[in-house]
Order: sequence, then structure tokens, then C-alpha cells
Amino acid sequence: MSVESMFNLSGKTALVTGSSRGLGRGFALCLAKAGADVAVTSRSKDALESIVSEIEALGRRCIPIAMDVRKEESIVEGVTVAEESLGRIDILVNNAGCNVRKPADEVTWEDWNLILDTNLRGAFFVAQKVAKGMVSRKYGRIINIGSVTSVAGYAGLGPYGASRGGTRQLTMSLAAEWGPAGVTVNCLAPGWFKTAQNAVLYENEEWVSYLSDKIPLRRPGAPGDLDGALLFLASDASAYVSGQILLVDGGISVNDTRALPPD
Repeated sequence: MSVESMFNLSGKTALVTGSSRGLGRGFALCLAKAGADVAVTSRSKDALESIVSEIEALGRRCIPIAMDVRKEESIVEGVTVAEESLGRIDILVNNAGCNVRKPADEVTWEDWNLILDTNLRGAFFVAQKVAKGMVSRKYGRIINIGSVTSVAGYAGLGPYGASRGGTRQLTMSLAAEWGPAGVTVNCLAPGWFKTAQNAVLYENEEWVSYLSDKIPLRRPGAPGDLDGALLFLASDASAYVSGQILLVDGGISVNDTRALPPD
């Protein structure tokens, strides 16, 4: 197999949750550029219009699906639509997530449930539903999106860190369970990237400078920095890689991990 064919996703199908904006949008575009047809999801189907247009302009099929990963019936219906529309799902990118940035003593019961229900419970039940088809076909790539908080703790991110640490452990468990059926399960863990959830932080130049000093590569993540890792985990190049966490964080996880200020 040539190097080019290893990363070629032509003929493959993918489902990317939480793909109307931010990292999820980038993941969906990356897979489409590599040749995959893609089902994209958001709680609002209208929010997916622009990403659908962009992917279709690449000559790929794109299926918009309204899905709320906090609701079991929405997951079941959404995955069913994706499978019926695309024929099957070869690649799952479990990206849907949220955060509430607060000091630990201000976190409410509702805050905790929102974050864990979205980031951890939702990821498990989407994977469970998608894996049924993968296991029956003896092939699948599941990529759970984690975070540098999967391996390091930061002030103001207690529930979020708990959810992302759980994502790492969940990844290993599912890899052990579904590996015999030819399904790989890995965790792609970004470091500090500007998204809609944390954009307000990046408006503070002093904070960005402080953050950059903590990162060995001396900058936050930029658009495209995750593409190579995503394609590796989604393609045949990673056929013998499962149960792993791949940190794409500029090196911050091996440097000074003292807490960054929450705002």
C-alpha cells in the first residue's frame, strides 16, 4: 500500500457530531477533502447549511442531521438517518461537547449534568449505536475527541476535566471490547485552540502571551493543526493503533502543567 493510499478516504463514510462550527466543522471538512462522504450534526439543522454547502462544493455528499447527544432518542434517530443516507458509517468522530467555566465552588448540579451528559454520556451512546454496524462489518474507526485536560488538571475546569478524563478511559475500554471485531477506538486530544466556547479568553492579549509561554512551540493551536492527526486515526495508516490518546497540544502536556487562569 502506497503512502498516498494509506491516507485516502475515498469510498469511506463518516459521521462527525457537533460539526456546525469550531473544531467539529474543521474535522468534517478535513475528512471530505480526503475523499469521505460525511454526515454532520448539530442540535439545529439550520446551523449546518454552510458546512453542507462547503462539503458539497468539494464533490462529496454531505448529510445534515439534527442531533442532541444529551437525548437518547435523538442519538438513535440521528445515527439511523446517517446510516440510511450513506449506506453505512466507517468513521465516527465523537466531537459534540460543551463547557461551563467556573471556580469549583460555584459549579451547580445543572452545570455538572450538562457537561458530563454532553461530553461523556453522549459520546458513549453515539459510539454504542454506531459500533453495532461497524462490528457487524468487521471494520470501523472511532475517534473520541478529548483534550489536554484528559491528562492534566486546570483551575476552573473541574467538570470539563472530569468529562475529558472519562473520555480517555472510555476510549481504552471500548478499544478492548470492539478490537476483536476490527474496530479501532482512539482519542484525539487537542491542546489550547481558539473556539466559540473559549473565544473570549483570546481577546485578552496578556492571557494569550501567558498561555504561549507555557507551550513549548510558543503558540496556541491554529486551524489545520489537527488535520494530520485526524486523518491518521481515520485512515488505514492507523490500522494497528487502538486505545491510544494522541495529544496535539504544542507540547504543553509535557511542560509546566500548573493551572492556567480560567479567565
